[in-house]
Amino acid sequence: MKVVKNLTVAAALLISAIGMANTEATDFGKKTVAKYEVEKNLVKVNLDPTFVKKGQKIMMNLLNVSKGKVLLKVYDSEERLVFDEAIDGDIVVEKSFNFEKAFKDEYTIVVVDKFGTYKKKMVVR
Repeated sequence: MKVVKNLTVAAALLISAIGMANTEATDFGKKTVAKYEVEKNLVKVNLDPTFVKKGQKIMMNLLNVSKGKVLLKVYDSEERLVFDEAIDGDIVVEKSFNFEKAFKDEYTIVVVDKFGTYKKKMVVR
């Protein structure tokens, strides 16, 4: 029984020593942040959509961290709406636009999310 008591006291002292090892002597008794935590403002994430063109197709990828509504629209050269879709709640928005059977024209793909409006042109010849 005495051995169990000694081991319990030793374990408690070890755990408290490990907890205090991550703070400085001046921080004793204060609520502090662990030294190994990464500050959020050190990491910069680009939230603009990525467009990749392969032949007559354009693939679009968007990291939607707000999980808000994303509007996808395609206009022709006379600003007539050719395609319209709203995606809500997805963190990753992926869409492929196929212009292989489209009429010869210049099309504009428009992506609208909480952070801005992004455009990509596609010329079909």
